[in-house]
Amino acid sequence: MEFHSLEVRQTALSLLRGGTRNAEVARRLNVPLGTIGYWKHVDRAKRGETVSIRPSLLCPRCDQRDLDVATYAYLLGLYLGDGHISHYAKHKVPSLMITLDDSWPGIQDEAEAAIRTVFPHNATCRVRSGGAHNIKVYFKHLACLFPQHGPGKKHDRSIVLEGWQQEIVDAHPWEFVRGLIHSDGCRTINWTTRMVGGVKKRYEYPRYFFTNKSDDIRKLCTDTLTKVGVQWTVLARGSDPFNVSIARKDSVALMDAHIGPKY
Repeated sequence: MEFHSLEVRQTALSLLRGGTRNAEVARRLNVPLGTIGYWKHVDRAKRGETVSIRPSLLCPRCDQRDLDVATYAYLLGLYLGDGHISHYAKHKVPSLMITLDDSWPGIQDEAEAAIRTVFPHNATCRVRSGGAHNIKVYFKHLACLFPQHGPGKKHDRSIVLEGWQQEIVDAHPWEFVRGLIHSDGCRTINWTTRMVGGVKKRYEYPRYFFTNKSDDIRKLCTDTLTKVGVQWTVLARGSDPFNVSIARKDSVALMDAHIGPKY
């Protein structure tokens, strides 16, 4: 996605307010005609003029459109785990894609419902992709809502929440953790054996894992778990500490109450 400086936008608005046609402003400033039209509509609305702006164009960050923050916290967790933003030349606007395994159709349904809630005026779709589906939505201002977007893989760059995102996560920590677990986590049944009265007996116990290569994303997960009273440990895969483990009985009970198995 191409971003334009505040100076360019202010120059465009000055020309538009002076009566210069949209096409002429776009030509002079080398800005897409659709962008010029959008800036004009937003400017007129802010000045109290009666305008009609398509709801699908309005951004919760730029235009103060209402945002369901609890659902956004869940969607943010999904995005950090299994989501990415793409902008192909053949499409006018970027797309958010959450890639989820077909083994968990209920989570695919929940992810699509979350996208529809956060982007109520934008069409969503599902695209099959080798044993999984991409849950997609197109929206011009995706980078405003997911500023962690950038080139390359998430674990190769810094992932830090902005202040307004952290406020949402602090207010809705379980929704955020739920999104992380639904993307890169699982609930498993571990087992061990003990000798009881000379007889080897098998014991089973539930355990949660969150696995992600990004040190930053794992820390976002563990910091939030600590805030909600969940005790966790890190288990290394080989020499890499990619796995966050939750095995204590009381912490697993908390996770079961708020997260539960994938479905």
